Amino acid sequence: MPHRLTISALSEKLSRREVSAREVTQACLDRVSSVDGQVKAFLSVDAADALAQADAADRALAEGAGSSRPLLGVPIAIKDVISVQGHPLNCASRILGGYRAPYDATVIERLRAAGAVIFGRLNMDEFAMGSSTENSAFFTTRNPWDPARIPGGSSGGSAAAVAADEAVATLGSDTGGSIRQPAALCGCVGLKPTYGRVSRYGLVAFASSLDQIGPFTKDVRDAARLLTAISGHDRRDSTSVPTPVPDYEKGLLGGDLRGLRLGIAREFMVGGLDPEVKTAVDAAVRQLQGLGAEIVEVSLPHTEYAVAVYYIVATAEASANLARFDGVRYCARVEGADPIQMYERTRGTGFGPEVKRRIILGTYVLSSGYYDAYYLRAQKVRTLIQRDFNAAFEKVDAIVTPTTPTAAFRAGEKTSDPLQMYLSDIYTISCNLAGIPGISLPCGFTSNPKLPIGLQLLGKPFGEESLLRIAHAYEQSTPWHKARPPL
Repeated sequence: MPHRLTISALSEKLSRREVSAREVTQACLDRVSSVDGQVKAFLSVDAADALAQADAADRALAEGAGSSRPLLGVPIAIKDVISVQGHPLNCASRILGGYRAPYDATVIERLRAAGAVIFGRLNMDEFAMGSSTENSAFFTTRNPWDPARIPGGSSGGSAAAVAADEAVATLGSDTGGSIRQPAALCGCVGLKPTYGRVSRYGLVAFASSLDQIGPFTKDVRDAARLLTAISGHDRRDSTSVPTPVPDYEKGLLGGDLRGLRLGIAREFMVGGLDPEVKTAVDAAVRQLQGLGAEIVEVSLPHTEYAVAVYYIVATAEASANLARFDGVRYCARVEGADPIQMYERTRGTGFGPEVKRRIILGTYVLSSGYYDAYYLRAQKVRTLIQRDFNAAFEKVDAIVTPTTPTAAFRAGEKTSDPLQMYLSDIYTISCNLAGIPGISLPCGFTSNPKLPIGLQLLGKPFGEESLLRIAHAYEQSTPWHKARPPL
């Protein structure tokens, strides 16, 4: 069953010709056919295109190209917010119904260059706005560990597809935790890179100063390989930083963490944290200490303002970014008696409730008389949050936190209370506001029902190499990443 393998294990079998890229891709397609009725991770799959790519990969493997193309023949599915030329690009929204991407995003170009087989569009919260994938205009993705529960969001389809072995790896995007939170709830690895590490060209923007593309994988080594493939400067993205890209996989050393100092933020271990989550994270901290790391308490005093700051900055940027979806140049137009009525009907019909809520909030905080009171003040507090992390990283190499305050909750449980839904990202939002890298990996399970718990590691800007090393050492000393849901 090659679809169950990690990238590294699969690459070895492909290079030894023990399995073909077509067989692997077909296995993923068969898995989607057999379980996606329960999981609902995929919005669409172009099987013919995927198999054609796989056949091309097999020809390249036969010519010995595997050593120079680290993802050759590996099927990778894509969140429906990243452009893949000729494929649907709907952002799980009705307003983009029928739209197809005219070009490849930079990350897709780089995946193709590394030999990956690109297949499938993955479900998400509409325009990446949500924490449960319940805001998709089409259907709610289900958690493979318990289909009655949500997979997290906004990249819920990306996480669920990896957890359910429907794809060997996937790409998602992270604006306030949208990679790390669903990775934690579905029991896989999710990495949000430093802002500017991975090009955003071809990513449909939600909040341009917060968005980052990153990988979902079955283990940390795969995350390192995939991050190496998609990282690097891109002149088409003005926020892309021209710094060298290390080989992250080669940086994964043994399990010895001696000499590293890991911080525990006192503000993160507070009320609202589920006791079973706290127990699992405390055990993970002890494990890291047993591997040689020194544990140090640090303070991030402005953490309490992070959620409020995020929902001002992010919604303000969203209101500007989503103004382009007006029915004039593209999207599913609803005709009216005049351009204004057409504009109102198109946006009123095309956008879902959560997207409308955030556009209205963002427009309000940018309006005359409120800009200084809300948006400008939020930007000042954002700077204070960044300074908190800078001060902490003078003392420690990484910070350890829970990824989420609870395990996956039931579908429908929080849809009537947006504020409770927003608090699902309380531990992940600060990372985006500060622009630093973060990774979530499995660290245990709740008892009844059995649901994954995630451990979050936050690192210095462009400190992914150290972050991956710590995560890999922990992962290799524990069994959690080997567990699979009972589909």
